[in-house]
Amino acid sequence: MPDARLPTTIPHGRTARRLEWPHLPPQIRALIDRRCGSPVVDATSQGAGFTPGFASVLTCADGSRHFVKAASVRAQRTFAEAYREEARKLAALPATAPAPQLLWHIADEDWVVLGIEYVESRAPRRPWRMTDLEACVAMTERMAAVLTPAPAGLASDTFVADYADLPAYWEKVRADLPDLPGIAEHLDEAAALAARYAEVVVGDTLVHTDVRDDNLMLTPDGRVLLCDWNWPAVGAAWLDTVFLMIGPRGDGLDVEAVLAASPITRDVPAESIDIAIALVTGHFLMSAAQPVPPTSPYIRDVQRWQGEVCWRWLAERRGWS
Repeated sequence: MPDARLPTTIPHGRTARRLEWPHLPPQIRALIDRRCGSPVVDATSQGAGFTPGFASVLTCADGSRHFVKAASVRAQRTFAEAYREEARKLAALPATAPAPQLLWHIADEDWVVLGIEYVESRAPRRPWRMTDLEACVAMTERMAAVLTPAPAGLASDTFVADYADLPAYWEKVRADLPDLPGIAEHLDEAAALAARYAEVVVGDTLVHTDVRDDNLMLTPDGRVLLCDWNWPAVGAAWLDTVFLMIGPRGDGLDVEAVLAASPITRDVPAESIDIAIALVTGHFLMSAAQPVPPTSPYIRDVQRWQGEVCWRWLAERRGWS
């Protein structure tokens, strides 16, 4: 296998610019104290991710630990709505799903606050190691079994509907062509693949759609949990496993061997996987060209890196020189 590593200076695990505990209004801090059952004495902000909402591990006076997320409806409406949606999804997931449990939440006209089970865990190490990837693939396999068919209580759109805008992103990429090997020569082929996405992504599995290192939690007892269930969709069972490969591929792992070995992907036609890769490649490259939001200084760097990883992966799979 050619060396697929794509060096990056992205500070993995330190990409977020978040609200801190002292930034929360006194009445919200008091509310959290009451819900946790003991006054908060320490707050450790979650450094990974790309949203500015409050997300911290709280230690209380009684020694208990809690994971709490919060966003202001007035000042952070988009993120507050995402947290509101996450609460709905977590509450409806079956207990067997690989996700931390929602313990309580408050959602009113001013704030959305989620109290989520604290789980001692770590993110996959970067660069990715094969042992971590194998554990995460085993999780996506179990998750597909648990979430097929999609739980009746989870009102989610289909993957086809949620991703309907993405094929058109390739025209925006054409208008602002990135400096990538072969993209001018093969952009039409990539766009044509992406346009066929509805042919291959249909299914009856609830898929997370955002399985990446900062959303994965590896526990000391060998479990792998998945967080940030904001926008799952109903689609093909293999999608999450393929999207999981993007980071490891960029870090130099042989993801083709992993896909060939996994029962959830080994029988998926190669063309179907190429179509899925083409779909998200256009999304990453188009998004990377947008202005950098002040609340997320690294998001465009990450999208640019993911887009280049996916482009090189797709080109290798298609035999584009």
